[in-house]
Amino acid sequence: MKKIIVLLSIVMLFMSGCSVTKLDSEDIGKNIKTLLSTDNNLFNVFYDGYKYYLPKGTGFVSRDDYNAIIKDANGNRYFLYVDVISYYEKHKNTYQESKKSHYSRILNYNNKTGYIQIDKKGSKYFIQFVYNYAKIEALVPKEDLTDSINNMCYILRSIKFNRKVIESMIGEDTLDYKEQNYSLFKDDSKNENFLGVVEKYETDDYKKDLEDEKIDLNN
Repeated sequence: MKKIIVLLSIVMLFMSGCSVTKLDSEDIGKNIKTLLSTDNNLFNVFYDGYKYYLPKGTGFVSRDDYNAIIKDANGNRYFLYVDVISYYEKHKNTYQESKKSHYSRILNYNNKTGYIQIDKKGSKYFIQFVYNYAKIEALVPKEDLTDSINNMCYILRSIKFNRKVIESMIGEDTLDYKEQNYSLFKDDSKNENFLGVVEKYETDDYKKDLEDEKIDLNN
């Protein structure tokens, strides 16, 4: 009887098509390749014109149509910006890898492009992760670097745009065109560096303000 149950379990596993993605606890580049090369069909966050997946153990501190502050289980905060204008205008990735950075790579998987740059700032690491017409930035300690980047991969790879909806929104002038000249991929653009914003949220006063904040993390 036990053999029959085990056999049925194996058959059900193969029929379901389930697979486990094995990630490395230290190899950032290997994890990025593994996660971004894999298609995603899970979504739990929905907006007009796009949707994406927020991974287990993360939740929103705040959000609006194109920006969000996301908190992970270790207390790190990610600053997400979804650039529907760059998507609509199909801006090209012109990023050049930096030899001065702790880690710098151009990314190109499943017809989606971007880059990741990591710079050491004091005792922490500043991550700039651009992919699939969205950007996440965060300032995290070394021990959380790999987990944070894995979470960013889950979010950025899952973003799926609805071009028809975005076209109708742009046609009706309902988008905020103050961001129209902002491109995630332009090296010479006058983009705001979010590090100042990240550092603001890392201050002791802000941490104290968040002590009583109720944030729902995905279970």
